[in-house]
Amino acid sequence: MAGITTGAGKKVKEINYAWEGKDRSGKIVKGEMRAISTAIVTSMLRRQNINATKIKKIRSSGRVTAKDIALFTRQLATMMKSGVPLLQAFDIVGKGNSNRAVSELLMSIKSDVETGSSLANAFRKYPLHFDALYCNLVDAGEAAGILDDLLDRLATYKEKIQAIKSKIRAALFYPIAIIVVAFAVTAIIMIFVIPAFKQLFSGFGAALPAPTLIVMAISDFFVAYWWAIFGTIGGSIYIFFYAWKRSVAMQRVMDRLVLKLPIFGNVIRKAVIARWTRTLSTMFAAGVPLVEALDSVAGAAGNYIYFEATKKIQIEVSTGNSLTASMTNTEVFPSMVLQMVSIGEESGALDSMLSKVADFLEAEVDDAIAALSSLMEPLIMVVLGTLIGGLVIAMYLPIFKMGQIVG
Repeated sequence: MAGITTGAGKKVKEINYAWEGKDRSGKIVKGEMRAISTAIVTSMLRRQNINATKIKKIRSSGRVTAKDIALFTRQLATMMKSGVPLLQAFDIVGKGNSNRAVSELLMSIKSDVETGSSLANAFRKYPLHFDALYCNLVDAGEAAGILDDLLDRLATYKEKIQAIKSKIRAALFYPIAIIVVAFAVTAIIMIFVIPAFKQLFSGFGAALPAPTLIVMAISDFFVAYWWAIFGTIGGSIYIFFYAWKRSVAMQRVMDRLVLKLPIFGNVIRKAVIARWTRTLSTMFAAGVPLVEALDSVAGAAGNYIYFEATKKIQIEVSTGNSLTASMTNTEVFPSMVLQMVSIGEESGALDSMLSKVADFLEAEVDDAIAALSSLMEPLIMVVLGTLIGGLVIAMYLPIFKMGQIVG
């Protein structure tokens, strides 16, 4: 939330209020207003000859996502290129947004700019939504008087990064969803279906087949300890992701492990390098010095292995080493990327070459994900068929045996 500064230097938070009242003619009017208290809202409405009858705080609904920021950046860039003044552009985008959380964020930034803050500094107050790379590019655009061009570059960068992230998530979501469904179906069969079969077989009068006995033993365990099974699985998943987010050691191990996965590892590596090269290309094209640009690239890498590699590159470049040699020393970049960067350095077109590398790798990621999707479908069907089919066959074996005896 934006705020106003009191005489004592203390910042007071502004809040969104919805109000209802009557104007001079007695007509009921409604609206919204940002203020620090209901008393201020009442006072401001009186100046407009409105007698307030109802004032209430508006609670934030929804949340601001990376997709929202990408869309806002594109809208702001388009409006500024069309000649719309900055504050008016914020008004149009903020008030026209259906997500109240986004609207509040943009109105808060607008309030900061209105009180004399630069746009980059206004963005820096919200690091959860605007990272160092975003703020540095906006800062460079304001200083050079090319804010509209830099916002356009930022919008393109955000859109491409979002697109590749969405594709990776989609590729991972499908098998994870199937695993969850398979576990849920198996649990239901074990807890509700198998006990019914067990009761049926209690008077069978003959030795049950080994597969049936094994399935019935597993079912007994599920029925007795279902709460412990679900609790252990849920708790383990929560602890795992909690540690992954907050432990540097865990991040390093998991990010290294992810890159070594047999099927997805290569795709994720290409996606990370595509993001790395795209970020550096955008920063370099904006005129940000290489050493400073690498600082933002490290934060945007999205993988701890490449974060550490970028920090190492930054140190070597700052001591006079070439970018290509520094990247080679990390041993995490493929030879194709190194060759393209070398050509870019020699020809003085590093930003263009990095952008081409990103385009090439993003196309490879698209193709790999399409191939994986077509491969995963039959593979998952085989796994599900084997699991569910195995359970069904195990439970029907005694019935088949009974039929043979009767026959």
